[in-house]
Amino acid sequence: MGRKCVITGRTTRSGNARSHAMNANKRTWKANVQKVRILVDGKPKKVYVSARALKKGNIERV
Repeated sequence: MGRKCVITGRTTRSGNARSHAMNANKRTWKANVQKVRILVDGKPKKVYVSARALKKGNIERV
């Protein structure tokens, strides 16, 4: 299971790291996901949720 938020769908992003000389190196930005217990179909379940979704209050923790 990868680093993906079950609520927002946030996942790992890729791109280039740029130096002052504009040299390009491949790099990744990982999603800030936390393992939390939430209600899924009325039952508590441990899932990965992004920190932004937690701060917004989109999720009811158990």
